[in-house]
Amino acid sequence: MSDTNSVILAPSILAADFGRLAEEIEDCETAGADWIHCDIMDGHYVPNLTFGPMIIKRLKQITTLPLDVHLMITNPDSTFEWYVNAGADWISVHPETCPHLNYTLRRVRELGARAGVVLNPGSPLSLLEPVIDIVDLVLIMSVNPGFGGQQFIPEALSRLTRVRGMIDHSGRDVRLSVDGGIGLDKIRPAVAAGADVLVVGTSIFKDGPAVTIPKFKQVLAS
Repeated sequence: MSDTNSVILAPSILAADFGRLAEEIEDCETAGADWIHCDIMDGHYVPNLTFGPMIIKRLKQITTLPLDVHLMITNPDSTFEWYVNAGADWISVHPETCPHLNYTLRRVRELGARAGVVLNPGSPLSLLEPVIDIVDLVLIMSVNPGFGGQQFIPEALSRLTRVRGMIDHSGRDVRLSVDGGIGLDKIRPAVAAGADVLVVGTSIFKDGPAVTIPKFKQVLAS
């Protein structure tokens, strides 16, 4: 179980209003968000298309919050350097997209960002074992990636618990993140299962960060 006082709240701008993105980010920061989560989708690895490094560069100009960049793309080895150079603080990749995952993670760290591994609901947790000694973050997807607004997959909780055990056994300081269908009712179960980063999209931006982030923070503090 994670300490709720150390849990990171990372609004996912996939659910933001891109017509007023700067204002949405400012609202997140003012309301107490800890990171900004950025979903990069290429229309190949997942059936959706979002944005590229130019948006990351712009975000870096308008916020001091760490940028948590999740690459849902088929060729991260060819492009992750773009996102680091644009200002990404964290770069997370899917093992299925990296022929040489060890190299990818090491290279991300050499470039000055922190490296994460993302595990889909159908991805075996064993994919993490060979790189647990070099990874900085593990992201457990609690929905199938590609679109916001999906329902939380309950089996994600047991996966979080198992990965938390792997992290604790390694003795390393590795963040454990969960993304997908995280509403107010999922905060305590996710944290109890070991998550210390909550990626939240629709539940934050639907009614506006100024309204919803304080509610999330209140639950975390209670």
